[in-house]
Amino acid sequence: MPAYRSPSRRLKRSKGALLAGALGSAAALILTSAGTAAAAPPASDEPVRSGQAWMGAGTRIEQGPASSATGDVMPMDTSGVQGIDVSHWQGAINWGSVKAAGIDFAYMKATEGTSFKDSRFSANYTGSYNAGLIRGAYHFARPDISNGATQAGYFASNGGGWSRDGKTLPGVLDIEHNPYGAMCYGLSTTQMRTWINDFHSTYKARTTRDAIIYTTASWWNTCTGNWTGMATKSPLWVAHWGTSSPNLPSGFPTWTIWQYTATGRVGGVSGDVDRNKFNGSMTRLQALANNTA
Repeated sequence: MPAYRSPSRRLKRSKGALLAGALGSAAALILTSAGTAAAAPPASDEPVRSGQAWMGAGTRIEQGPASSATGDVMPMDTSGVQGIDVSHWQGAINWGSVKAAGIDFAYMKATEGTSFKDSRFSANYTGSYNAGLIRGAYHFARPDISNGATQAGYFASNGGGWSRDGKTLPGVLDIEHNPYGAMCYGLSTTQMRTWINDFHSTYKARTTRDAIIYTTASWWNTCTGNWTGMATKSPLWVAHWGTSSPNLPSGFPTWTIWQYTATGRVGGVSGDVDRNKFNGSMTRLQALANNTA
């Protein structure tokens, strides 16, 4: 597992980073396989603009992912049922090539907070479906700007819905280390528990499904006070990079999805992409999509 990077270290900006800021460039540009420009996510010492977070933006504060460009990553476990998660940062994606590369499911960012919609959500949601992947949407939580019920409603109305079509997974509450400020978004452990429970209850009332929770053991245990209250409600998507076995948040007996690297590579996607593994067979993934026992 890569060494922990403290916030103070991450805030130290290199001369190159300062020059990039002076030039007004928040992120470097890379080319996708489709030939269209895609902005790379901000470097670890660059601020993330509001609305521009992605699944793992806070996780990297805890776990400090290595760069695939340097080869400083552990070999990937590509066995079993494999998936990726994406946002606008990946630019245009060739979903046919993704499917051909052995990827069976994908999640894409739909919303953040109460007003941000990912600019590539519609293209990713439709493109992955047409290529034969089982896909779903995620919401990047902002407990600092509204209550959980409001954000669950916003998510459900803007991409986070569900239908029993065999290709749609339940929505995901992406709740992790705050990439914009205080780790726990300024909430106490009691307030955070209430926020998460309100999101879950509202989302289920809107869609009939239990939202999957994406988080890390460190963030969850710290910001909810080792809360076990969601373990019997929500499937767990745990993020733990560069290890052979993930640490689990309090109360959860196992993981449903494991995000095991933020520096994976997949045909059809330019640059690094999060890689994930489903804890079960393809039949079980289809059962999760269809909400069958």
